[in-house]
Amino acid sequence: MTETAAATTRRPKARLLGVIPEKWIHGFLNSLALLSDLLVRLDISPNLITFLALLAGLAAGALFAFNHPGWAAVLIFICGALDVVDGKVAVKAKKQSLYGAIFDSTLDRYSEFFIYFGLAYYFRGRWPMWIPYFTFLGSTMVSYTRARAEGLGIECKVGFMQRAERMILLVLGTLIGTIFKVFDPAMIVVLTGIAVISNITALERTLLVRKIERQMNKDKEV
Repeated sequence: MTETAAATTRRPKARLLGVIPEKWIHGFLNSLALLSDLLVRLDISPNLITFLALLAGLAAGALFAFNHPGWAAVLIFICGALDVVDGKVAVKAKKQSLYGAIFDSTLDRYSEFFIYFGLAYYFRGRWPMWIPYFTFLGSTMVSYTRARAEGLGIECKVGFMQRAERMILLVLGTLIGTIFKVFDPAMIVVLTGIAVISNITALERTLLVRKIERQMNKDKEV
């Protein structure tokens, strides 16, 4: 089986919105590096890790749907961790490939869909049920606009709400909502924030391509 490509070639490091202390981030990444070393020694397929991340996202959505947000937060965290580990394993095991890269990106979209669908189901029959749909739309468009721009030969990394940022906000919103017993308003705020900012980012990236194209045309005229 062709394996997953390196994470570093698939997407940039997320800024994480400054919500996590830098030493915590380094500690977390170091622990994932140790885990990836173990998985390489065990000859675990990077694609299998990617698939397990999908299952974690699916389980998180189901837990949201049936009102178990605390466990859903744990599964989202695991999903995000596995999403980092698969790339590290692919690099260290020298099992990078184009197929692995698209396999990873595709399953990322599916796992996010299941998470947002679970939240929409949780809010069923109430007006907030519509918010997760716009959140998923924005999340998908952030990835699509970058991929489409880079397919046209234009680097496009502007804006916020990349996958890591979205996952962190979902986990934080879920934990805060669960601990302080304000889950509904906390998730409405988080989902709305992700929806608004991600769709703005998609528009920003679209306009960036127009700006670069106009500049290229001006350069040709000179």
